[in-house]
Amino acid sequence: MIRTLVVDDDFRVGQIHSDYVRRVQGFDVVGRAETVADALLAVPALRPDLLLLDIFLPDGSGLDVLRHLSQDQVATRPDALVITADHDISSVRAAMKLGAVGYLVKPFGSADLAERLTTYRQLRDRVDALSQAATADQADVDALFSAARPPAVPRIPSKGHSAPTLSAIHQALRASRSALSAAEAAEATGVSRATAQRYLSYLVKEGTARLELRYGTNGRPEHRYLITR
Repeated sequence: MIRTLVVDDDFRVGQIHSDYVRRVQGFDVVGRAETVADALLAVPALRPDLLLLDIFLPDGSGLDVLRHLSQDQVATRPDALVITADHDISSVRAAMKLGAVGYLVKPFGSADLAERLTTYRQLRDRVDALSQAATADQADVDALFSAARPPAVPRIPSKGHSAPTLSAIHQALRASRSALSAAEAAEATGVSRATAQRYLSYLVKEGTARLELRYGTNGRPEHRYLITR
């Protein structure tokens, strides 16, 4: 079992995320912390394999937890999956530099977290399997980096698009069992139909979604969108 420590200052949210983790095969929650100080005390005491780490904490940043663990040279430093409402690119870059294995923007559903955790578990399995050998060939290395790479995320243009809205539209397509219309995507995400249409068109342009034309009785095709990656 992958021992997981949930670090979030909101007790209710922390409980929800703990429940999400427990639903994923191969994971167990060994504890929770609500501050930087509590997290730094919990790591040596509980020896988690993974931190589910919020950035906004009462006594500092979740990134401070990673910095302290690096400086203290903890023998069994856990990996960290950052979960936060902070989607500022500087925070993303800092998390990457500090060795976070993923970055998930709130709010998210259980399926989104399960996907990240499953990818992480697969990466650990690959590393464990290769650890039996003295060396790894290029194919092995490529497989490891592919396992560590998060699901494809559409590139954000410099103007005219919001990262959270684009992510929401993208997630709505991924969660749907069939192609969505702009109206359906709007209803699923809470944006206007025109906004949904604009973002869907952008996803098609980026190759992340595919446009399908469905013809009805009036002869005018309905535009529907299907996720491609």
